[in-house]
Amino acid sequence: MQLGALIFPTEYSIGPADLAQAMEERGLEALVFPEHTHIPASRLSPYPSGGELPREYSHTLDPFVACTAAAMVTKNLRVGTGIALVVERDPILLAKEVATVDLISGGRFDFGIGAGWNREEMANHGTDPRTRFALMEERVEAMRAIWTSEEASYHGRFVNFDRIWSWPKPVQKPYPPILLGGAGATIVERAARYADVWMPISRTTPEQIRETAPQLARACADQGRPTLPIYLYGAPFDAEKLKAYADTHLERLYFWLPSAGEETVLPLLDRIAGFRAVLGG
Repeated sequence: MQLGALIFPTEYSIGPADLAQAMEERGLEALVFPEHTHIPASRLSPYPSGGELPREYSHTLDPFVACTAAAMVTKNLRVGTGIALVVERDPILLAKEVATVDLISGGRFDFGIGAGWNREEMANHGTDPRTRFALMEERVEAMRAIWTSEEASYHGRFVNFDRIWSWPKPVQKPYPPILLGGAGATIVERAARYADVWMPISRTTPEQIRETAPQLARACADQGRPTLPIYLYGAPFDAEKLKAYADTHLERLYFWLPSAGEETVLPLLDRIAGFRAVLGG
């Protein structure tokens, strides 16, 4: 099982480059950065984890810039978004950002995506929260066309463009893996249609993953494809709880690091590396 981390990179926390180097030194495999373009001051949408929204949500760096910084100082560490809010980004520009980071990293980019939860945030980008899942799927389809075609076009309900040229193309073929984050009633069908990895959130229990894995396999079979790998977004810093995930078909764990300095984060990386003994790897 691969071990990785996620963090909201900010102006006051450990830098993406320093964190990436420290992770690679410890033999950890993957680092992802979440995204919020801004946080509306109204705060009408409740924070999914409850309580006050943490400070880092409104201070986070752009994830693609952070990924580039991390990629430039490492050789093997996979870098990625965890997650990019596709419903808040133009798909033509986003396709170029993904392909560029994949090229610069030498094919080490993981494209974690989601539709988001903050309705005011997405509305500020002109997105209707009620149709965000359909919008995300079309934008992913359009980006796949751009990545895989020398001359791409797309015509859908939300995304429309005639023939375009756009380079670079991704190093990974046909394109970087798409990690679909989330849970809920429709996640299995959506993941089977257009994702390469299902990435359930930390509130997903081992029992829920064991129950959902066969559903995911059947949904993928209906699409004529093998089942998807499963990565856990927000693994617990608890050896006993981790043991419960050991037989759930998980292939990668992302541990959530606090947006803090080296004195706080580096000891946590040592703890993550130490979990290999618990997980038998």
